[in-house]
Amino acid sequence: MAERVADWLPGGRIVLTLFVCLVFLLVLNTFVVQPFQIPSGSMEQGLRIGDRVLVNKLAYRFGAQPRRGDVIVFDGTGYFGDADYVKRVVGVGGDHVVCCDKKGRIEVNGRAVDESAFLYPGDTASSVPFDVAVPAGRLFVLGDHRSDSSDSRDHLGSPGGGMIPVGDVIGRADWILWPSAHWKHLTRPSAYARVPAPERAHG
Repeated sequence: MAERVADWLPGGRIVLTLFVCLVFLLVLNTFVVQPFQIPSGSMEQGLRIGDRVLVNKLAYRFGAQPRRGDVIVFDGTGYFGDADYVKRVVGVGGDHVVCCDKKGRIEVNGRAVDESAFLYPGDTASSVPFDVAVPAGRLFVLGDHRSDSSDSRDHLGSPGGGMIPVGDVIGRADWILWPSAHWKHLTRPSAYARVPAPERAHG
C-alpha cells in the first residue's frame, strides 16, 4: 500500500516520509506534548523570558487532576486575557488559601507553606493580602515572581474570581528544553506535601 502511494506522489518515498512525519508531529502536538515559549518574567527565576518548555498534555487526562505546586499552562480567555499563561498551582478545589501568616507565608488549609525554594529572591509571598476559598473544579494560581506577576490575586473581582477552570488547563510544564543551558526537568516542590486535604482542614 505504501509503495503504491509513494509511486502516486510527486517525489515518491521522500515526500511520503515527510508527510507521515508531519502528521505524526501534528498528532503529537495536539494530543501529547506541546512546546511553549515563556512570554514574561512572572515565573522567574525558574522560568525565564524566552525559555521553551515542553507541556505534557496527558498529565491531567484519564482522571488525573492538577496538584498544588504543579507548573501549568492554561488558556486564560475570559479570565486573565486572550492568551495562554504559565503559573504555579497554589490551591485546588475546596482549598482555603490565605496570605499571609505572621511570618509572611501563604497558608493553605491552615498549613503554612515555605515557598523559599522557588520564590523569586527578594520577593514576599504577596504584597496583597487575600483570603479565598477555591471552588470545586477551579485552581488558584500564582507566579513565582510575585512582584512581577499578574495572577489570581489580580483577578479576584473578575469573572470566576481569578480561579482557573481545570478544563482550561492545557497541560503541565515538565521540561525546560531551550536554551540548552537552562535544560531541566521541572518537578513538583515538596513545599505543599504537608498541606492537609480540604475535608480534613475543615472537619
